[in-house]
Amino acid sequence: MPVWQWLLDAAGVLLGIVLLYGLGLVLRRRFVSRHGGTFELSYRVRSSKAGRGWLLGLGRYSGESLEWFRYFSLSPRPKRVLQRSELVYAGRRPAEGAEQMSLYPDHVVISCTTPRGVVELAMSPASLMGFQSWLESGPPGTDWTRTPR
Repeated sequence: MPVWQWLLDAAGVLLGIVLLYGLGLVLRRRFVSRHGGTFELSYRVRSSKAGRGWLLGLGRYSGESLEWFRYFSLSPRPKRVLQRSELVYAGRRPAEGAEQMSLYPDHVVISCTTPRGVVELAMSPASLMGFQSWLESGPPGTDWTRTPR
């Protein structure tokens, strides 16, 4: 068999793998969105360098938790789960510098404190309104005067 046929076969296999990966991403997105309440949500995994460390993803409300799914992962499980009882909204700011290229257009960066430290998220202003409403609508008996640890 000539070399060009081997190369053509290899290109065909590679194209098939890319198409299967794309189909997997579409099916996963539909699976995650099936329960509703999903929105574009970016999560900052590293804050050592200014404007860096952002990962694009989807957020989904699930009872008392906010689940975050990476966009380009095939895993049906959330990468991070944030509990409503542990989140304290600390403020918002516009995306600055390199963040503007890393995040979706018009998304704002919010900061929340948790017992494990500061968490930065980026979402649209409309999603932020929903996020704040979700935080404030905690179960009865929630202590709104608590201070972050």
